[in-house]
Order: sequence, then C-alpha cells, then structure tokens
Amino acid sequence: MQKVIEGFLKFQKDVFPERTQLFKQLAQRQNPKVLFVTCSDSRVVPELFTQQEPGDLFVIRNAGNIVPSYGPEPGGVSATVEYAVSVLQVSDIVICGHSNCGAMAAISSCQCLDHLPAVAHWLRHADSAKAIVASQVYATQQEKADALVRQNVIAQLANIRTHPSVALALAQRRLNLHGWVYDIEKGVIDALDGASSSFVPLSANHQVVAT
Repeated sequence: MQKVIEGFLKFQKDVFPERTQLFKQLAQRQNPKVLFVTCSDSRVVPELFTQQEPGDLFVIRNAGNIVPSYGPEPGGVSATVEYAVSVLQVSDIVICGHSNCGAMAAISSCQCLDHLPAVAHWLRHADSAKAIVASQVYATQQEKADALVRQNVIAQLANIRTHPSVALALAQRRLNLHGWVYDIEKGVIDALDGASSSFVPLSANHQVVAT
C-alpha cells in the first residue's frame, strides 16, 4: 500500500501541476467516445496499451470482461452500458479479452468453483462460449483456453446487443461494436472482423469492426 501512496504523492507533486488545464476541464465534464469493457486482471491496463488520456475511455472492468444479457433486474454493468450509450453518446464499444485470462482458464479446464460461488455464478454469462469450445477438439489445454477467450468476446458482443440502448444506437447507425483480444506478452491485439467472423491483427486492419 505504501507504494500506491507514494505513487499518488508523485502524481500530486510532478504530474498534476503539468496537466492542470486538462484536469480543470475534466472537473467540469467528461466526453469519452469509447466504452471499453475489459477484464479486472491487473496486467490489463486499457489506458496504457491504447495510450489514451484521462477522460478518453469510459471503462467497465470485471472478471472475464463480461456483459450480462439485459434482464428484468439489470445490474451495475447494464447501468453503465446504458449511461455510456444513452447519456454520453459513445460512438464505439470495445469488448476486450486477453491472453492467459484466469476466468477463461477456469472455465475451459472445468475447474471446480464451489468455493467461489459468486465467481461461478458470474461466469455463467460465458456459457454460450463454453458450449462452442466444448464441441471442438484442441491439441493442448492452452489452445482450448485461447479459443475460449475469443469465443467469450464474441459471446459478450451478442449479450451487449440485447441491451435496449445498444440495440437502438445500432439501429440508428451511430454505434460500432469491436471485439479485441490483447496479448500481454507480445503487446499485440487481434480484432474480430465481423465480415469474416475471424480475428485479424489490428495493426494491419485498422478499420475492422465486429458489426
């Protein structure tokens, strides 16, 4: 914790004074154009690997970068999606999985999660991805886990389309959906190409979208 406090003190002393005007503007309003849904994993820092400034991304982070389908009892994720799309009027939504995801590894290897009932319940929102991966044969457990990471991104894109605010924005053609997988070790991103239903390197396919 001391390291965290020291980091804040450094920010307060060295960083904040140099960015006073930015923070003065942010204190009055925010105007992000992208809703970024990713995993809570400490190794995944979207502002870092996309090199965005404070105020540029509206971020949802949770175990497995999951967006539950819209239901009669919407939770915090649903409320955040609705606010981003209906109030902030974001133009793009990114659902970003990542390599070596603990949540997806647990699902793909059928780990017993009886001792983590809340986690087990939450990961049920990835059941469609789990079913698709379970129907295939993989050479290694790692390949199976990697496949699940990708299928889960696709599943969560399907889930988010069930949200009324998202459905409306898509119908009005004012919103694009993106599915990404970030490789922590290699520092690369593969993006879902909706036209081919395959993941392609983002570096060579800048305009690719999932919708």
